[in-house]
Amino acid sequence: MNNNKSCCCHYKNTPRSKETSKQLRNRINRVIGQLNGIQKMLDDNRYCGDVLTQIAAAESALQGIGYIILNEHMQTCVVEEIQKGNTAITAEAVELMKKLK
Repeated sequence: MNNNKSCCCHYKNTPRSKETSKQLRNRINRVIGQLNGIQKMLDDNRYCGDVLTQIAAAESALQGIGYIILNEHMQTCVVEEIQKGNTAITAEAVELMKKLK
């Protein structure tokens, strides 16, 4: 096994249940709605504090989606690679966690 390989998932599909896919799609659609709302607030020259509050809410919602995907990644790709002896995958996992800070 090549321990320099960083991730098993770069070139494979990650199977998701219909329920998980629906949940992720609903969350993404909510974020899209929030972003459209922010755009309208800017077009309407709304109070900066209100706009910033909505930006923070959209960021938080998007981060929540990221945590769901990260959890999936840890339970599937990372576990599989560690079982194959590729412990270098942990460095990639840490870098992904940093990106979601």
